[in-house]
Amino acid sequence: MKPAPRPLFSPEHDAFREQVRRFCEREIAPHHAAWEDAHGVPRAVWRQAGAGGLLCCWLPEHLGGPGADLLFDFIVAEELGRIGATGPGFALHSVIVAPYLVAHGTPALQQALLPAMVRGEKIAAIAMTEPGTGSDVAAIRTQARRDGEHYVLNGQKTFVTNGHNADVVVVACKTEPDKGAHGVSLLVVEEGMPGFTRGRNLRKIGQHAQDTAELFFDNVRVPATHLLGSEAQGFKYLMQKLAQERLLVSVGCQARAEAALQWTVDYVQQRQAFRQRVADFQNTRFKLAALATDIAAGRAYCDQLIERHLVGELDAVGAAAGKLWHSELLGRVTDECLQLFGGYGYMAEYPIARAWTDARIERIYAGTSEIMKEIVARDLLDAPKS
Repeated sequence: MKPAPRPLFSPEHDAFREQVRRFCEREIAPHHAAWEDAHGVPRAVWRQAGAGGLLCCWLPEHLGGPGADLLFDFIVAEELGRIGATGPGFALHSVIVAPYLVAHGTPALQQALLPAMVRGEKIAAIAMTEPGTGSDVAAIRTQARRDGEHYVLNGQKTFVTNGHNADVVVVACKTEPDKGAHGVSLLVVEEGMPGFTRGRNLRKIGQHAQDTAELFFDNVRVPATHLLGSEAQGFKYLMQKLAQERLLVSVGCQARAEAALQWTVDYVQQRQAFRQRVADFQNTRFKLAALATDIAAGRAYCDQLIERHLVGELDAVGAAAGKLWHSELLGRVTDECLQLFGGYGYMAEYPIARAWTDARIERIYAGTSEIMKEIVARDLLDAPKS
């Protein structure tokens, strides 16, 4: 099935994609299995990516970036998805964390952190989830109290992507504990601040190459200049960035679904069963045709979401609907494709097996499928009638 044209992307984008593809095939794909065994990637690959211009592509030049656009960062996410890479966490670093610093950091903090993030010398993470809270940011217990020119930060975070490698962590905490969501602030914690420690590198059922950590804050003195924006406005800032975060999930899931289908098309044309190719069974052909059609629809939808976001028209409901569709699509595609591999699909050395386990988290993080449905349902049922 011939891919549809993608008019969003210019020849310059296409040339960059080729550059990123070469990088992924040369510097990531050959080492990814070892990184999965190690449950993390070496810091050197971040510096290589920075030298190649793969990090924070959208950042303007005065902040140390190349002054490109967000499509370049989406290309990086797509190409990582194409090879099934779950680490390194470039997309979270570039598309989720960096925007908070640009939107709400002081000029001095931006200059101290962002150019180094572009070079891959500093790795970024965001810490929201706690052992007793998931999607309910209002229920977080990590607190920070003002003490002169510092905040004193205490608490614990978990499920922090890039957590073991991170030099820069945006931490959601309560500065006004009695006000629920309206008491949340965002503080930037840096590696080396006394009292900031890391727990174990968490063992997950999938995405093994992506380090995921527990973080602990014991009377960490964070300079007041490391507050992002205004005090007690953190929940609002988080909500403002959620659409982009959920769009990023759509982008990654779509690319991974396309890769899973291609692996399966290649496999069934080589694998023999009952003296014929697996591809020659009508069931195989019908399954693949249905998946290809779903994936083509997903690609059109994903590019529409990207286009809307680039012109500022992607709202929370649209992003939630997209995240719901693409995360569920990936789960369905990897499951159907694994079935067509038969017993080999259950062997960890086959990419489809890893893709299947890696896909399961997509319906959970950045808001579960159930929460996405609730957001869409509220818009359908509770919005004022025009």
